[in-house]
Amino acid sequence: MPTKGTRPPRPAAVPGDRPAGLSTDVPGGVSRAVAVPGVVAGLRPLSARSVVLSLLLGSHPPELPVHALVRIVEPFGVSGATLRVALTRMVTAGDLRRTGSTYRLSDRLLLRQQRQDAAIAPAVRAWGGDWELAVVTATGRGAAERAQLRADLAALRLAELREGVWTRPANLARPWPGRPADRVQHWTGRPGPPPAELAATLWDLEGWAGDGRALLAAYEEVTAPADRFAIVAAIVRHLLTDPVLPEPLLPAGWPAAALRDAHAAYRAELTTLARAAG
Repeated sequence: MPTKGTRPPRPAAVPGDRPAGLSTDVPGGVSRAVAVPGVVAGLRPLSARSVVLSLLLGSHPPELPVHALVRIVEPFGVSGATLRVALTRMVTAGDLRRTGSTYRLSDRLLLRQQRQDAAIAPAVRAWGGDWELAVVTATGRGAAERAQLRADLAALRLAELREGVWTRPANLARPWPGRPADRVQHWTGRPGPPPAELAATLWDLEGWAGDGRALLAAYEEVTAPADRFAIVAAIVRHLLTDPVLPEPLLPAGWPAAALRDAHAAYRAELTTLARAAG
């Protein structure tokens, strides 16, 4: 169990999910290193697949004609020929569906888009002081199943108090899903330690806030289209690890709302660009 003054590592992004509006194939990075230590420095260039998925994941409805895609991806350094090769491969891989000259997210990615839209801006409710508690009760699990269970619990924005015991404030307006309900006991209660002190042992709140402010600063400073795109991708991934705690448990100046505003503004830019290109 964590002790006062020690913090476990910050939770990783949910495996297998891509954030709404930006694809995690973009590793949060840029073709040129941006001076934001530990956040977006030294990351890979954008790929054509990353740009296409990002545009469509952020579009409602998630479809664009090929001529619009050709115009939109040009500022990101993707040629028309490279784009067409990527589109063909994505259709073959089941990422996209093609109708005439229009490309649309596949049903599989439409479901992912819905999950990710909710993950970027999760619904919250008034907090009365209760905490969720999830205790793992399944036994005889292999390593892969244990890893998946941990990922499922992290996706619910729970933090691990000790092995097999996960918790968080009960301020999220979400149903408890069928998985992992079959492998855990879940209820609510009130902890003995002061809530703010407990939250500080479960999440590296100051570290998360510092990285968030660095991303916001980079977003304001960078002007190159590919670099801005990549920084917003890092913002999206960072938001997926936001514990979404009640305000009384957060340090002053918590940057989550500003990060969401930056993401929303950039997605609006992409939407405007897509409409103009169409």
